[in-house]
Amino acid sequence: MDRSFWRSGHTPTLLAAFLYFDLSFMVWYLLGPLQIQIAQTLHLTTQQRGLMVATPILAGAVLRVVMGVLSDRIGAKRAGLLGQFIVIGALLTAWQMGFSTMAGALLLGLFLGVAGASFAVALPLASRWYPSQHQGTAMGIAGAGNSGTVLAALFAPTLAAAFGWQNVFGIACIPLVLVLGYYWTCAKDAPSTVKPKTFGDYIKMLGHKDAWWFMFFYSLTFGGFSGFASALPGFFHDQFAFDAKTAGWCTAACVFAGSAMRPLGGVIADRIGGTRSLLSVYAAVTVLIAAAGFNMGGAAGVITLFIGAMLCLGAGNGAVFQLVPQRFSAEIGVMTGLIGMAGGVGGFLLTASLGAIKQGTGSYAAGLWLFACLTALGWISLSQVKTKWRSGWAVAAARV
Repeated sequence: MDRSFWRSGHTPTLLAAFLYFDLSFMVWYLLGPLQIQIAQTLHLTTQQRGLMVATPILAGAVLRVVMGVLSDRIGAKRAGLLGQFIVIGALLTAWQMGFSTMAGALLLGLFLGVAGASFAVALPLASRWYPSQHQGTAMGIAGAGNSGTVLAALFAPTLAAAFGWQNVFGIACIPLVLVLGYYWTCAKDAPSTVKPKTFGDYIKMLGHKDAWWFMFFYSLTFGGFSGFASALPGFFHDQFAFDAKTAGWCTAACVFAGSAMRPLGGVIADRIGGTRSLLSVYAAVTVLIAAAGFNMGGAAGVITLFIGAMLCLGAGNGAVFQLVPQRFSAEIGVMTGLIGMAGGVGGFLLTASLGAIKQGTGSYAAGLWLFACLTALGWISLSQVKTKWRSGWAVAAARV
C-alpha cells in the first residue's frame, strides 16, 4: 500500500472505525446463528423464526439514515459512542432478563438494528480524515468490518451449545466493551467541517429516477448477501438436518466468501466497468440460486452453490458503489444512506419471505426461485438503462 496513505490520515481512528464496524456487524447478525436454539426454546414456527432474524436487518436499514443525520449533527465519534452504548445495554438486558416470547425477540432485534446502522457512522468517521485519492482505500478498510458476520456464524452456535443461547448475549459484550474503550480513547473526528444533511435532503434525492435504480440494484446484491447470511443457518438445519454448530460453520463459509469479495468487486468493476461487472453478477446469481432451489448435488452441492452465489453478491456490492460516485458525486453521502437503507430492506424481505414460503409450502424452493427471478429482472433492467447511463454520464463514462 502507498506509504502516503498512512501519512495522510489518522490511523488510530481508521482502526477504531474498523473495529466498531466489525463488532457491530457481529451483533447485528447474532440472532441468525442462534435462531435454531432460540426457536426450539420459544417454540417458533419457521415463519416466526424468519421474521425474528429479519427484524434487525430492517431496523438497521431504517436507522442508517437516522444515524447518518445524527453523525453530521453531533459528530461521527459521538454518534458511534451513542450507538455502542445502546447495543451493549440491549445485550446486557437480554442476558440478565432474557425473553420467553416472540415479542421479546423482536424487541431485541429492533435494538440490534442500531448495530447495523454503524455503517453510516464508521465509514464517514474514517474517510473524512483522508484526501480524495485515498478515500476508496480508507472506506475499503473501514467497510471490511462486514466480516464480523463471519465471527457470529462461527462462534455463536458453539457458545450457545456450551453455555446456553441467553449467555451468548453476555459473552458478546466482552469484545464490545473492549472496542468501546479503544474507540472512546483513540477515535477522533476529522478537523474538516461537513455540511449537515437533513431528512429533506434524502427525500429530495428520491426525486431522481437513477436513485431508485441504484436502490433496486443494491437491494438485490446486499439484500441477497445479508438476507442469506441470516437465513442460511435455518435453511441448512431444515433442509439437511444439520445441528446448529454445523449449520453455523457452513453459513460462515458462505458469508466469508461474500465479505472477502466485496472490496475485490470494486477493483474488478474498475477494470471491466461497473455495469459489465454487475450484469455478470446478476446472471451468475440467477443460475446459482435457481440450481440451489432444485437441490442440485445434495448438501455438498447446495453449499457450494451458495458459496458461489455469495461470492458474486459480494462482488456486486462493490460494483454498485463503484458506479454511484460517477452519477452522484456531489450527493454521495445522501446516496450512500439511501442505498444502504434499500439494501437492508432487501435483506429483510428476503429473509422474512423465505421463512413464510417455507411455512406455507413446506419447501424453500419457491423462495429461492423467486429471488432468482428478481436477479434476472435486475439483469434485464440494468441492460435497459446502461446505454442511457453511458451516453448521459459525463464522468468516467468508460468505466460505467
